[in-house]
Amino acid sequence: MKKFITITLLSLFTFAQSQTSTKPPKGLKITYARSSNGKLIENQDAIFVFTNPTETLVTTEKMNSGKAEFPFEQTLINRSENKIIQVTQLKKDKSVTTVDSLSLAKQNFEFLSDTKTILGYKCQKAKTIINSNTIELWYTNELQVKGAPTTLGQNIGLVLEMVRNGNFVISATKIEKMKSVSPNMILQNNTTNSPVIDGLTYKDLVWKSRFTTIKVFENEIINFSDASKSNDSILRFANGTIILKKITFPEIKKGDSVFLDLAEQSNGDAYDRTGSVFIIPQDKRLSFFDGLQNGPKTLPIYENGNGKQYQGVVATPEFSPIIELMRFFTPFGIKQYNYIQLKDKTWHEIVPYRMDITDLKPNLSGKTIYVGTFIGNYDKGGHKISMNITINPSESSLDKTNISIPLFNTTNVMEMAGQEYATMFNHEKGLEVTFTLDKEIKNAKLRYITTGHGGWENGDEFVPKRNTIILNGKEVFSFIPWRQDCGGYRLFNPASGNFNDGLSSSDLSRSNWCPGTATNPIYIELGDLKAGTHTIQVKIPQGPNEGGSFSAWNVSGVLQGE
Repeated sequence: MKKFITITLLSLFTFAQSQTSTKPPKGLKITYARSSNGKLIENQDAIFVFTNPTETLVTTEKMNSGKAEFPFEQTLINRSENKIIQVTQLKKDKSVTTVDSLSLAKQNFEFLSDTKTILGYKCQKAKTIINSNTIELWYTNELQVKGAPTTLGQNIGLVLEMVRNGNFVISATKIEKMKSVSPNMILQNNTTNSPVIDGLTYKDLVWKSRFTTIKVFENEIINFSDASKSNDSILRFANGTIILKKITFPEIKKGDSVFLDLAEQSNGDAYDRTGSVFIIPQDKRLSFFDGLQNGPKTLPIYENGNGKQYQGVVATPEFSPIIELMRFFTPFGIKQYNYIQLKDKTWHEIVPYRMDITDLKPNLSGKTIYVGTFIGNYDKGGHKISMNITINPSESSLDKTNISIPLFNTTNVMEMAGQEYATMFNHEKGLEVTFTLDKEIKNAKLRYITTGHGGWENGDEFVPKRNTIILNGKEVFSFIPWRQDCGGYRLFNPASGNFNDGLSSSDLSRSNWCPGTATNPIYIELGDLKAGTHTIQVKIPQGPNEGGSFSAWNVSGVLQGE
């Protein structure tokens, strides 16, 4: 259990004030600006430092005026006690505080003979190295107070300029003398009272407050059992191999990043399995949810002449296929089979997967949709997963996608309910989808995920095969999806038996996947697509059947652009 110090922020302020005279001493207000690579950073919130002989407050212009967005952090240095007091206002009525009594005394500097004048004051140079970053500090003793725009260098003098690695600079732009200044009272006026907690807990709370976390699943079982039943929050389908939850996403701002985090452990199943995290569009008359409720045969059928019927894999005027957020593959029995001992092998306890899904923001922002996870398995214990989606505030200039349309997804997530395997590539036509655009899409691209399957020596899982993408009858891209780094994930795979040739199954190269990894999408540029009807075709030279063994290719495609 985390231990909370019982003193409050108010008592810290009261203690700090008792160390000074009843009237605050004279002091300074210093304004600092940030520059990068010689250019002033635009639209920045200027750093304010209020300092007197005993205290320094590091804040900003917006924090000081009450206009800062939450969360925001301010730092008070109490020199009489050699303490750093950090306060973060998480929201209007909640803040957290921590006190550090050690780090100021541990700061070490190399004092150099260089000098220069900043704002009319002679400054000397000090240097230190922190986490491989070289920090140069220019400080003056002519103003008879100490302070700095960060916690670094607070006791060497008044720091008027900091240079990190020669390209990032914080420099003083204005020094104002004040008749009286009380840094702790300024901080008290800018924040609410809060308990003081340990530094690690403080850092964790502050870190997590800077982004939005949407908890989707926590320690949920995905298995194969008639006993797997839905409840009020988690829906289960296909004998428990699919779990589903309705999630309401907030409006996601342009520039913000979106990430998917999933953690998996075996709960009994020893094998490497196909997994998929997906959402179900419900923008047309039929949706994949209808198939989950009523069976895959109720979904639109795709046929290409090979004699088989494939349910719910391509977009039609009345149906949108599922959108794949992440394709992942379980390792061989992580956690459940960690009792298997091999010399010099210490098995990992859990496998983490993390995927940037910012480009799918148009399919998430402001929507209430079903988010699902599938792991194909026939084991009663199955697998255990936890999953979060985070929205991270940013101003990325790379975030240009505002159109995202699902076109196809052959991953048969209803495998255990009878949905056909993706064997359509044994026919020359392969996979073909025709779609109509109401308006032009600029800088169109296909978000394409592909993995080959067929788990025997000549199966497509272990044989490189070219994927070819054809747009409106013209080949636009082809490549051979292949992973050769699978041996790097051996410690995730305790149940991957060793072969006589010195390898394990988890070591072997595969068609764009490894046991214990996620498969990255690739982006195929399609140019500008005019309004009207278009056709995309995927062709793969799928290998022939051998007895009861067959190959299949799980491919998904989302049309994106501006």
